[in-house]
Amino acid sequence: MIVTKKSLPRRTFLRGMGVTMALPLLDAMTPALAANAKPVVRLGFVYVPNGIIMEHWRPTGEGADFQFGSTMKPLEMFRDQLQVFSGLAQVQGRALGDGAGDHARAGATWLTGVHPKKSEITIRCGISADQIAARELSKYTQIGSLELGIESNQLAGGCDSGYSCAYTNTMSWRSETTPLPIENNPRAIFERLFGDGESTDAKARLAILNKQRSILDYVNGNLKRLNGTLGKSDQIKLNEYTDAVRDIERRIQKAEQQNAAMKLPVMERPTAVPEEFEDHVRMVMDLHVLAYQTDMTRVVSLMMAREGSNRPYRNIGISDGHHNLTHHQNEADKIAKVTKINEVHVKMFAYLLERLKATPDGDGNLLENSLVLYGSSISDGNLHTHHDLPIVLAGSGAGQAKGNRHVVYPKDTPLNNLLLSMLEKAGVPVEQFGDSTGKIELGKSVQLSKV
Repeated sequence: MIVTKKSLPRRTFLRGMGVTMALPLLDAMTPALAANAKPVVRLGFVYVPNGIIMEHWRPTGEGADFQFGSTMKPLEMFRDQLQVFSGLAQVQGRALGDGAGDHARAGATWLTGVHPKKSEITIRCGISADQIAARELSKYTQIGSLELGIESNQLAGGCDSGYSCAYTNTMSWRSETTPLPIENNPRAIFERLFGDGESTDAKARLAILNKQRSILDYVNGNLKRLNGTLGKSDQIKLNEYTDAVRDIERRIQKAEQQNAAMKLPVMERPTAVPEEFEDHVRMVMDLHVLAYQTDMTRVVSLMMAREGSNRPYRNIGISDGHHNLTHHQNEADKIAKVTKINEVHVKMFAYLLERLKATPDGDGNLLENSLVLYGSSISDGNLHTHHDLPIVLAGSGAGQAKGNRHVVYPKDTPLNNLLLSMLEKAGVPVEQFGDSTGKIELGKSVQLSKV
């Protein structure tokens, strides 16, 4: 740790003309007396719908000697930061007397471990792990949590065999009756992170955005003055950060321009949502990384698509709907197409890990100081099974989690046991929630800094 010539408060912001810009963690924010402080831990939850072709996902071997399944190959480069778990389940996703509706129950249970009420009108589930974390960690951040997605969550009414669309539209629940909507518009996400939370003049802020100017233009004077007071290492960090902000702004503006230029039927269309799936995911994930980098929040959830999503993946030559394909009835062609979709999702997750690893955080990087869960609450999409789920945990949790291992647990071991362990490593100790029965050992505990 290099201590620079200027000491800055950890929560330093640059302000100017209706915008607020948080700064990344700089050496100057760490006083000499706190040079040995432990980094904070960020939590992430990345969900993929409709299950996985498990024969191509499931690793072979256990412990450090395992081999990735073909679907997981894009994660090979992060092996030392990965734990793969087999045998975990969300038993509450099963019918338990309620009949059909596995997709709704899958989305509702993944982070809760609570069987949802079957109704299109009266919803009831349970608080999700990300919101348990947000309640505690929001003491230290400006935003409690971000709930991100790639598809719109505007479906209402019934979405799956008598279950409300609330169960498929999100995986985040603030309380048993309060689901949190996802945000899929990069412009809206950007504004939540960098808009001036103290301003109530929406028209003034919109006017700024319509000028196609960078948020950096409005804080440029303060930015230059600050840069002149920092050491070389901090100057490099700050320049990398501002370059990332400009790049995201440019991509958002490009998407908006492309959308505006399209000749479409008369209908409402969200702005700043790229047409290509992978472009959209990368943009949202880059914002995810910025949210961690600036410590605006330490809790982010991301749905690659709603549970039960039937979107096609034409970018990889698949015009059939994803959900329909998962009911493959063991037809080889359909299985091959679902496998390709699974591989795309894993590839996108690898992109997130790459971005986290490339972003400095204290004496390490964001991947080392995070715990990011990836998976689904359905394993076999053809049979709608909720056991032996595809689950990967990435990141070292600031030295608290061991990578490079595949652990096989007895059938129906609750996924909530892993969620409890993640919460503990983030400094949010919880004895029990949902259907948890204990904790899963991730590594040796160390004392964390919270501020």
